[in-house]
Amino acid sequence: MTIRAVRGATQVAADEREVVLAGARELVTEVMRRNDLTPDRFISVLFTATRDLTSVAPALAARQLGLHEVALMCAQEMYVDGSMPRVVRLMAHLETDREQLSNVYLNGTEVLRKDVPAIPGSPELR
Repeated sequence: MTIRAVRGATQVAADEREVVLAGARELVTEVMRRNDLTPDRFISVLFTATRDLTSVAPALAARQLGLHEVALMCAQEMYVDGSMPRVVRLMAHLETDREQLSNVYLNGTEVLRKDVPAIPGSPELR
């Protein structure tokens, strides 16, 4: 097994507890689906949220999905003038045999990583 990292982001519609948790669950679920991961492959996940998201820590969504033995941490994303609002990001460290992982950008956050080329044969995955 090799240790690798995968990233992802999603924009949520509002700073409401269930909206943020639903968005974070969708993000974690999609990272797992696209990379064929199970909870036991996760070592740690760092979540960040933009400064306009204060209703709940996004890491709770990972716990709700069964990542109970994973080291989780939340932090506030650095503020940059003109940055996209209401964004939850993650960076997960994993044990995997996969050579390449797919980063996941959902709900408008795809524009955040236009500098990253699509994986050959999978134009929707970055």
